[in-house]
Amino acid sequence: MHLCVFRSYMTLYAIIPILLFLVGLLLIRKYTTKKVAPFPEAWKPLLAKHVHFYSLLSDAKKTTFQQRIMRFLSQVVIDGVGLEIEALDRILIAASAVIPVFSFKNWRYTNLSGIILYPDYFNEDLEFGPEAKFKHIAGMVGTGRFEKQMILSKKALYHGFANKTDKGNTAIHEFVHLIDKMDGKTDGIPKKLIEHQYIVPWLKLIHKEMRAINNYKSDIRMYGGTNEAEFFAVASEYFFERPKLLKRKHPELYKLLHRTFIK
Repeated sequence: MHLCVFRSYMTLYAIIPILLFLVGLLLIRKYTTKKVAPFPEAWKPLLAKHVHFYSLLSDAKKTTFQQRIMRFLSQVVIDGVGLEIEALDRILIAASAVIPVFSFKNWRYTNLSGIILYPDYFNEDLEFGPEAKFKHIAGMVGTGRFEKQMILSKKALYHGFANKTDKGNTAIHEFVHLIDKMDGKTDGIPKKLIEHQYIVPWLKLIHKEMRAINNYKSDIRMYGGTNEAEFFAVASEYFFERPKLLKRKHPELYKLLHRTFIK
């Protein structure tokens, strides 16, 4: 056999297993990927009534938002503790997940597999109810045995969407922490979103704004002065809840957050 022909056969035999492997992967993905259900008609008025961000979108973007909600719900399990999960619970949780990353078409929370919904605020031992003490936690991103889990208070979840003037939204806050955490560190620098050249200006601005908060010279919630990660989450709540007010009172912060979230 001619040497060139022999080499061609050898190359072909080397490629065939690779091709078979790739075809196998495609077939596995096709038959194991959970099908995304259509957005229920009964949910549309609930979404329009309770999610202000959604109500401001064009019709085309509203359809996209609905699809993104259903994609999120197909990827994450939502369980209730001491309550039954209702349609509005799912809508508000999923909307909270979609809002911060709506400009990122193929975004997926790879560091989240489940959400646990409590009826009320809870304490560090995850206790709630009249017998529990020191109930002050509205939401948290789990660690340790709760890794890839988020725990939310239903009361705080609903309050975040019902009150359109307080610049806060607990569920969005926790999803921003997840976004921050996706690069391996929850440090207030969302490297998955922010371009490298803006990291140093962002850190300088964070520290400037935190000093103002801690000196009682800012309208940004005091909790934002705790550390860089909490500042990022609190400022992001403000950005999505009251964007016009943030732009007027904190134009530099608004500009950097807009550059981070709106592509």
